[in-house]
Amino acid sequence: MDPRASVLIPVKNGGALLGDVLDAVLAQRAPWPFEVIVMDSGSTDGSVDLVRARGVRCEVIAPESFGHGRTRNQLASLSAGEFLVFITQDAKPASPEWLHHLIEACDAGADVAGAFGPHIAHPGARIVTTRELAEHFAGFGAEQSVVRIEDRARFDADPGYRQYLHFFSNNNSCLRRSVWERLPFPDVAFAEDQTWALAAVKAGYGKAYAPQAAVYHSHDFGVWETLQRNFDEARSFQLYFGYDMQRSVVRAWASAALLARRDARWLRQAGLRGGRWLKNAAYMAGVELARTTGQFLGTRHKHLPGWIVGLLSRDQTLQRGRSA
Repeated sequence: MDPRASVLIPVKNGGALLGDVLDAVLAQRAPWPFEVIVMDSGSTDGSVDLVRARGVRCEVIAPESFGHGRTRNQLASLSAGEFLVFITQDAKPASPEWLHHLIEACDAGADVAGAFGPHIAHPGARIVTTRELAEHFAGFGAEQSVVRIEDRARFDADPGYRQYLHFFSNNNSCLRRSVWERLPFPDVAFAEDQTWALAAVKAGYGKAYAPQAAVYHSHDFGVWETLQRNFDEARSFQLYFGYDMQRSVVRAWASAALLARRDARWLRQAGLRGGRWLKNAAYMAGVELARTTGQFLGTRHKHLPGWIVGLLSRDQTLQRGRSA
């Protein structure tokens, strides 16, 4: 029988966690057949052997040919499923029904272009990381839902409403193949998922949220990685969406202070006291300063020399590693 769903995973040095992710995917309980395809872009840690040892199809491409949208389009073109499911090498399905719930949400209506599910912090993640992810995805509701552009004037005028409608994450997503054939992922440097979702909702499609289709996916980035990640995000949001995340360094640092105060409160609510609380709160203050400084620099990227952009961009750093 032809697969109803294709689970598609780009990989580069997935490590031991990749094996856990694949095992969780292969253990999915679904009332229809599904396939799993991996595309590796130059792993040197045995990821290809790890994938093939599980009987999973693994295609290999040159590291320099990798692109966030381009590689996912390649994966989709190799697949046969009616629904295209994208996760990353560090996004582990949280239940054996994850795939079923994700496809169910994407198939909620004939005009639904795609669906996404929540991220849960990996066990042992930072307190702030766990709380932030939980609160972010709680904002999409506790029930399966579909959103569309209901108010075009508000969509055009309200960036917050627009961001809510186009939020999408290829760490845990599903696309209807018939829509992908008309609207493939754009070949952009970053945020191919949200760029695609914006095009989909502007074309009149609905976007679904599947709260029961969760994956374990989180990053406890250090100070420098946080700055780089937020630089990339702010630069991409300006390039592809026209958003200025931080226009002023003063406002950026004021935002960092507010976030640091929030983190300190969350740490205390989690039971940290004394020197342990102080140490963690001080570290998170540094992380938040890096976050908003990265956003400011990313917003101002057009005013920076190319070599500075290359230094600040985490994605370009990773790309250099892929092609080295």
